[in-house]
Formats: sequence, C-alpha cells, structure tokens
Amino acid sequence: MTLHPPVTVNGRTYRWMEQSLVVVCVDGCEFDYINKAVAAGVAPFLRHMMTSGSAFEADCVVPSFTNPNNLSIVTGVPPAVHGICGNYFFDRDANAEVMMNDPKYLRAGTILAAFAGAGAKVAVVTAKDKLRSLLGHHLAGICFSAEKADQCTPARNGIERVIELVGKPLPSVYSADLSEFVFAAGVKLMESQRPDLMYLSTTDYVQHKAPPGAPAANAFYAMMDYYLARLGALGATIALTADHGMNDKSGADGQPNAIYLQDLLDGWLGQGAARVILPITDPYVMHHGALGSFATAYLPPGTDFPGVIRRLSEVDGIHLAIPNAEACTRFELPPDRLGDVIIISEKHVVLGTSKARHDLSGLDAPLRSHGGISEQNVPLLFNRRTSGLPGKARMRNFDIMDIALNHLHG
Repeated sequence: MTLHPPVTVNGRTYRWMEQSLVVVCVDGCEFDYINKAVAAGVAPFLRHMMTSGSAFEADCVVPSFTNPNNLSIVTGVPPAVHGICGNYFFDRDANAEVMMNDPKYLRAGTILAAFAGAGAKVAVVTAKDKLRSLLGHHLAGICFSAEKADQCTPARNGIERVIELVGKPLPSVYSADLSEFVFAAGVKLMESQRPDLMYLSTTDYVQHKAPPGAPAANAFYAMMDYYLARLGALGATIALTADHGMNDKSGADGQPNAIYLQDLLDGWLGQGAARVILPITDPYVMHHGALGSFATAYLPPGTDFPGVIRRLSEVDGIHLAIPNAEACTRFELPPDRLGDVIIISEKHVVLGTSKARHDLSGLDAPLRSHGGISEQNVPLLFNRRTSGLPGKARMRNFDIMDIALNHLHG
C-alpha cells in the first residue's frame, strides 16, 4: 500500500483518502428537509447517517447563495480568501455587471485540484453549468455538469459519452431530474472509475418549489437517499452538506414579499444615482425571479452614507444595513467586490432592484428563496463517526473536507 503525504491547501492540511470520499452539496437543503424525510420513513440511509454516522448543524457562508458556498466548500476557506462572493457582481475594472462564474475571479486553489495534482483520481459532477468552470479550475480529472452532459469532451471535461454512461436522457434544467442525473452519474463513476475524491453538487429546483415535508420534497430526498445508499454500498465515505437553506418569502396574498431597493434609492438620491446589485442573479431566474435576501448598493460620491444606511435600517423587512467594511469583516467577504452598503432582509422578505426589472412570470408557486442570515443553517452529515474534532462554537459547511479527511473513523 502506497502511503501518500498530506495535502495542504489554503493553510489547511488534509490527509489522503483511506477510501473513496464522496462530498455532496445539496443545494437549498436546510436540516428540516432531511428530518421530515427521515420521519416520513422515505430516507433510511439518511437516518443511518444521522444515527450511526455523524450529524451536525453548521453555518453556511453569507451571502447564502450557490457560488460563494460551493467555492468555500471546495477551497476550505471563506469568500474573503477565495474571492467568490456571489453568483453575480459589479466588476469595477470592467465597469460592468457580470456573472461571477469565470475562474479569473477565483483567488484561491481548490482542494479538488490539489489532490488531483498530487496524483488522486478526482471527479466533479455539478447540476448547472454555471459552476463547472469554477469547480474544475486547474483540475486534472473529470468535471462536467448535468445541464450539458451531452456536450462532454475528453479535452474539456475529462470524459465523453456521459449520457451513454449514465443511461438517462439529458434532463431539463428546471426539474428534479437534473439533480437525479448528478447522483446517477456519481454512482456510475464510482462503479466504473473508482475516483479517490468525488464532489457532487445539485440544484435547488425542488427546494424553491416545496417546503420541508411536502410530497415533492420527500420524493426528492427519497431519490437522493437511494443513490447515497448505493454509494455507501460501494464502500465510499459520504460527507453531505448544503450551500444554503431556504425560506418562504411570500405574503398572505401569495405574492413575493419584496422590497425594491433601486426604487427606494432612486426616490431618495435621484434616478440612477445609486446602483443596486443582487448577487443571487443567475441565468435560471424561473426559480426565484432574481429575488433573494442579500443585496449590495453602490452610492454616488458625496452621499450622506450614514443617513442612507439609517433610512434603509428603518425600512420594515430589512434586517441589516451596514457599511462595506463592517459587513466584509463580519461575513468574511472581499471588500473590493461589494458595494458601499450591504443589505440583508428578514426571514420572510426578499430584496429586488426596481419592480419593473423583475420578471416573475415564471413563478408558478409562492416564492421560496435565500441569501440572508436566516438561510445560514445547514446540515453536516457523515456515514462514519467523527473523532478528535477541535472544540468550536459552530462548524461551517466548508469544514466538511477537514472533517471527512482528518476526523472520521470506523
């Protein structure tokens, strides 16, 4: 048996895998989804993980969005280090609002790439293609999305004929099938390639539509449970967490309970004087209409910053409005990639730009969304027992690799 030295990435050291490790990021998974699926008797493997393995509550990164948290999980550090603080941001250098899915915005290497560089066999499967290039940055291994599984090439993805391998048709991006394809691909890769380290990242289509315990939610977790059990039966260590939770954001009338910040600031400072950025923004707006619980605003020179912050703080439904420096220290974010003010809404409230700019025609159910502190609670589950964990007040979702590689036994 070859003994591999530990791998150090971004100041954290990780022991080599004793057996294949599968790290799963379940998009939009607050703990209540798992608890209710287990209580309903549809998730026996998840029950096993919670009773015979290890289960913890943890905090995700704020803003509680997909890109910042997935990149924290695979780098082991917060956005202040890796640089990805949203799905979308204002690039001051380019003077443009852009998606933050280009690897040029990544400021730290990933644990995935480091292990691959040290000789490990690494595979990554993500639901949406928006994450693929970030997760696969400098990765010598397999990396593809379920969304574009029909377009895989050895040069770009380290694999081809994925549809044939998985044995399922290309799924719709707006479906639970997209996540099922991720899990099915993970099982097929474990059977055929036996990766040392595999990262699976799903989509939150179901969580945006259905609350914990709803039939659609329980069906989703039953599906996931089936594939996790298959991975467990193949001898894999399984570590599961989430990028964020999810909450109902609708009013009594069933319409989004939204505060439109650009409209507010236009009224206070003049039309277009301020710029509001919603980091939840991505190409998949039918999920949420680009309405989330975290926003940042760029204010014009000469603005009475304390006065604007005070007025924002007084708006019903806003939980927090604080200056850039305070927010970036508190939430470990990169100051140069956020505006002058950071705004976080209350649990059942979302933030928008101008009401006229949000197309909500795709919402076919009461809005459920995320982004704030209220969606910070996420699960950390392992199918093995932990040992030697350092005492700390609260674990983070990006501690998952450290726990899985350094603190599991049995």
